[in-house]
Amino acid sequence: MDKIHVRGMKFYGYHGLYPEENKLGQRYIVHLTIELDLSKAGKTDHMDDSIDYGRIFEVTKETVEGRARKLVEALAEDIASQLFHAFPTINAINVEIEKPEAPIPGQFDAVGVEVYRENPL
Repeated sequence: MDKIHVRGMKFYGYHGLYPEENKLGQRYIVHLTIELDLSKAGKTDHMDDSIDYGRIFEVTKETVEGRARKLVEALAEDIASQLFHAFPTINAINVEIEKPEAPIPGQFDAVGVEVYRENPL
């Protein structure tokens, strides 16, 4: 399957279990790998035969910066769902979310989740 990668998208959201996370917010870094058939786009060189990377960014941004969730797992699920809705031609998607400032005592680069979902349609 062909893939589109959109990596290192940075957003500010208010997700988390702790009240200070919901009040102060923090950075989230999102990486996507989107699986779909790009053969027609490769032959025609027309945007209508692919999907708009800018729109992928906007849908992801609206989701991360929108309604707060307790779990990053729920946020990843919602990103996948919103992208399937916006782009029915997506066959599957891998969503990886990093939370660099998670409230964990100790030194680390980031915590996060990675989910792989296939289009339910």
